[in-house]
Amino acid sequence: MSFSLRFGADAVRVLAEDQVFDGYFSVRRLTVQHRCFNGGWSAPVTREVFDRGDAVGVLPYDPVDDSLILVEQFRPGAVRGKDSPWMLELVAGVVEPGESDTEVVYREAREEADCELTDLLPIARYFPSAGACSEQVRLFCGRVSRADVGGVHGLDSEDEDILVHSVPRLEALQLLREDRIPNGHTLIALQWLALQGESLRERWR
Repeated sequence: MSFSLRFGADAVRVLAEDQVFDGYFSVRRLTVQHRCFNGGWSAPVTREVFDRGDAVGVLPYDPVDDSLILVEQFRPGAVRGKDSPWMLELVAGVVEPGESDTEVVYREAREEADCELTDLLPIARYFPSAGACSEQVRLFCGRVSRADVGGVHGLDSEDEDILVHSVPRLEALQLLREDRIPNGHTLIALQWLALQGESLRERWR
C-alpha cells in the first residue's frame, strides 16, 4: 500500500489573513484552525508567513565534458560570523506572474551565466521552510549547449554580481561530501545528481 498523508487542504480553516509588511518581500499574518490527529479541530493558531514568491532552479550539465555550470554570488542572508557569504549555486530565479517554470529557467540561465540549455529534466519540488515561508522551489537539470565560463553576469537593476564557473561533476560531488555546499537548492540538486549522474551522462551524450 502506498503512503498518503492523513489530511488535505480541506482540513484547514483560514479565519483571518492580514498583510503586515510589504517591501522587497512581504509578510502575512494568518489565523487558522486545522484538523488534529486525535480528532476535532485545533484552537485558532496565529502565525506570520514570509512571502517571496515561488522559485525555479536549474542545474546546467554538460555531458560532453561531464561538468556543471555553477554560479558564485553574494547572499546577504548568509552574513554570519566568519563564514563566507558568497555561495556556489545552481542558476535560480523567482517566478514572475504569468511566467511558466520553463520560461524562468531559460531566462535565468541567460541572465546569470549567458548559458544556453536544451533538454530539461525535473528533479524535485519542495518547500525550503514551510513553518515560516510560503515559497515553493521547483528544480530541474538542463543540458548545456553553451555558457560563458569565467564571465561576470546578472542584472544591474537587481544589483547582481555573478561569476560563472565550470565544475567537473565528480569535483562537485566531492564538495557535497565535504559539506561545502550550504545552499539548499544546490545541495538537493547535487544529491539527485549523485544518484542519476552516470545514467544521465549516457542518455545525453
